[in-house]
Amino acid sequence: MAAGEDHGVDRGFEVDQPEVLALKQSVLDGLSAVPRATRVAVTADLRHDWIGALTAAGFDPTRPTAWLSEGVMPYLAPAVEQEVLAVIDAHSASGSVLGFEAKIGIDPDTQQHYPIYAAARERLDMNLLALFNAEPRTDPAADLETRGWSTDVHTVFHFAERHGVALPRVPDDALADNRWVFASR
Repeated sequence: MAAGEDHGVDRGFEVDQPEVLALKQSVLDGLSAVPRATRVAVTADLRHDWIGALTAAGFDPTRPTAWLSEGVMPYLAPAVEQEVLAVIDAHSASGSVLGFEAKIGIDPDTQQHYPIYAAARERLDMNLLALFNAEPRTDPAADLETRGWSTDVHTVFHFAERHGVALPRVPDDALADNRWVFASR
């Protein structure tokens, strides 16, 4: 979730629950992956004191940090999402950056028919929407801006187009509800 070094990444800290970290490590081992930087796995739950575990593992909040929260925020309760952003804000030196996925307005009742969710139910026997926290949430980009961060928000379509990839837009596309927030301090 955090990486830091003035001239490139020398260490990457990955904060997650023990089962997830173990699975990821087994996949890396199975691929005989050779890291380009030191990977520091930090066992913690974002709903609790994860920053304590991160700093105990060697994270230095006085150095600029690149934070990446990929595929996490929509699953957290809004209060936990706000707390995670507050902790990142409090532990980010000038020059830090942050990127994360956000979903504002998750509505399982009206989104059940979206093709991606219907396919997951049919093929995987999994209700993906049940995994998301559907409680109303505030706009995380606006929250970061009030904390002094500069933000840039993209849909998957705008982000793909910016990088020369044209994604087809289909009716009731679940991707249309996703936002990618990029912030810098």
